[in-house]
Amino acid sequence: MNKIINIGTRGSKLALYQAKRLKSELLEQFPDTQIEIVIIKTKGDKILDVALSKIGDKGLFTKEIENALLDGTVDMAVHSLKDLPTVLPEGLILGGVLERGEYRDALVSIDGRKLAELTSEDIIATSSLRRKAQLLKINPQFNIIDIRGNVNTRIEKMKNGHCTAMIMAAAGLQRLGYDEYISEILDVKSVIPATSQGIIAIETRENDDMIKPFIDGINHKQSYLAALAERKFLNTLEGGCQIPVGCYTEFNKGSFKITGFISMPDSSNLIEGSLSGKKEDAEQIAKQLALSFYKQGASKIVEFIRELGDNNGHS
Repeated sequence: MNKIINIGTRGSKLALYQAKRLKSELLEQFPDTQIEIVIIKTKGDKILDVALSKIGDKGLFTKEIENALLDGTVDMAVHSLKDLPTVLPEGLILGGVLERGEYRDALVSIDGRKLAELTSEDIIATSSLRRKAQLLKINPQFNIIDIRGNVNTRIEKMKNGHCTAMIMAAAGLQRLGYDEYISEILDVKSVIPATSQGIIAIETRENDDMIKPFIDGINHKQSYLAALAERKFLNTLEGGCQIPVGCYTEFNKGSFKITGFISMPDSSNLIEGSLSGKKEDAEQIAKQLALSFYKQGASKIVEFIRELGDNNGHS
């Protein structure tokens, strides 16, 4: 085949790592293929002085890349799956995923202290309402502030006194070689990760018969099943970056387990639970867990936060 395959990606170090890894896995399976990486700037890359929860745009880090996919500029798009909205634009699908990396969150602290050693005197930075809510559950006295920017920028901000500790996705730190900054990988019993955290997603055009064999050749089946289940949980709850919600999945031979939570941003009204079943029923089990959360009052949380966003001028 003579056609060059173009991979669309953001331009951050982490995004480029993901694109290069996708290219490498494709070339391993299809060595005679010509592959180019196309860097596309997104809205989220341009707005760096506003908290993510206040921008309120579901396609913050994906929309411009998806437009390039739809108009044929690129043939596939690579994303951190946790940034990809659960409802994709018409004509696009989650074609496949690479093998999942570390899915937990990590604590990065200026002096190597662990979470249990932090006090209300410390300033903990995070851009995520999910992390903030769970930190306040652990200690309501924690002083938590917002932080934006890529991994490198955030570490520099911490060194310059912006905060004494940060919570970040462990996978991002590890993929960029920042392991030395990790004080602690946080137990999922303390901090439940974001939906699909640690998964690199490949978004493609629906019914693209030319690209499909390439994606099928590298798609990691168990990680893909985890992605579909976790996204089903989030989609059923109608969660987005403005809502503190998270989940993770576990596989054991033929069985499957999903654990999730949702709460108000101040950690009140917290609902948490797990559900298990057969691996082949993963998506249905995830949906059932989300529906059980609704019965416990999750809809009130979603409605309250939506109204709050609308009143602040955000949809």
